Amino acid sequence: MAGETDAEDRKSIERELKRGALELIVLHLLAPGEAYGYEIVAKLTAETNGTLAITDGTLYPVLYRLERAGFVSVRWETPQRGVPRKYYQLTDTGRAELVRLKREWTSFSGSMSKLLSAKGVRHDDDR
Repeated sequence: MAGETDAEDRKSIERELKRGALELIVLHLLAPGEAYGYEIVAKLTAETNGTLAITDGTLYPVLYRLERAGFVSVRWETPQRGVPRKYYQLTDTGRAELVRLKREWTSFSGSMSKLLSAKGVRHDDDR
């Protein structure tokens, strides 16, 4: 039972960390140029070897929030064969937000690394 709870807690923490970083992740993936939803999902999966894989159902609400905030612009394209695709591209405001979020994440992750590697702090599983 305790092992199941530990695994659930780890997944919960991982899910919350991912949720908190999704805007940064999406803005980062759009920095090189425009992409449509499936491309963003595929890039994220490929670039993280599946560790940060997300579904369309997770991505699209993030994209809608970024669009409403003015961080991404959209355009529709209909290929000769196939369904119309909505392409997302960073705006200048989105690029500024990406810089801000990267700075915040770097500060946070640096502080966490420093804390977790602090000498003199002992954990039960540090043997």
